[in-house]
Amino acid sequence: MFLAGAAKPGNAGTASLRRGAIELFYLPARCAMLAFMPAAPTLPLFHLYGDSPDVQAFDFIHIETIAARASVHDWVIRAHRHGNLSQILYVAQGGGEMTYESESICFAAPAAILVPSTIAHGFRFEPRVTEGWVVSFTDDVAVALGGQSDAAWARLRALAAEPVVPLAAPAEGRRLAELCTDLHQESFLAREGFRVAMHGLLALIAIEVVRLAASRARSGAVTLAPADTTVDALRGLIEEHFRRERLLAFYAAKLAMTPDRLNDHVKRATGVTAGHLIRQRMLTEAKRQLVFTNQAIQEIAYDLAFSDPSHFARFFRKHTGTTPQAFREHRSG
Repeated sequence: MFLAGAAKPGNAGTASLRRGAIELFYLPARCAMLAFMPAAPTLPLFHLYGDSPDVQAFDFIHIETIAARASVHDWVIRAHRHGNLSQILYVAQGGGEMTYESESICFAAPAAILVPSTIAHGFRFEPRVTEGWVVSFTDDVAVALGGQSDAAWARLRALAAEPVVPLAAPAEGRRLAELCTDLHQESFLAREGFRVAMHGLLALIAIEVVRLAASRARSGAVTLAPADTTVDALRGLIEEHFRRERLLAFYAAKLAMTPDRLNDHVKRATGVTAGHLIRQRMLTEAKRQLVFTNQAIQEIAYDLAFSDPSHFARFFRKHTGTTPQAFREHRSG
């Protein structure tokens, strides 16, 4: 997404009053963000929003206010993705709309938002009203935390299908706001031991969001799926190889499993087959390019290693119920 500022968000005590106005203003019919995000030749890849990609970024933690970068861009963060950077947003006041892959989601304060690395996303915030924090960190940081915090991050990634965690009241976000404020202070002052402190605070932020998400799951507001190391490993391999490798046997060999065993394991853990995960990743990439870029459909087909555009069109229609051209026109109309 974006980041790098310093102004501390105001007290969220008035958020509940503003929330009603936001919900009236951001009606579901207004959640058609894709229309105001014109297609580009390719979906931009950034480190922080607007910064060149940094594939060597390591042990990186960054925090800033939502307004710091959003206000510079007229409160619109256009669709983009990060290669190895994940983000947690805490929205204390205001609200807006979010693109998440090819979907559009409305959100209102108080809320937490999770954006895992590689996900296509963008935001339109309510101008001059939205306040909160954005925490960005490279994926190695979450893995290096270890123990319960690493499990917390795995649980957070399980929320990817529903990235917005609505909070029942501003009081629920008070602890999260305090942790973000402390993290920002450690980063800004850079006192002795600040890097250790920042890692610890990030772990606490991840755990707090998991707790809030678990609370919402118990109430039925969101669904929190359990983490599974084999499924996570498979998803990582699919992310790396899906353009060229579509046979389950390839992924099973990488995981030292038979295809049948892998398929059974994935189905028990997720309710779908491993082949379904491979196809869905291909479809996600196809939808990204259809919605967020102006590439010709035949170029998208070849980019995804289909032998010809007609084969791609049949695959897309079989799994979505519509043609690539119709999908593009509907999403951009």
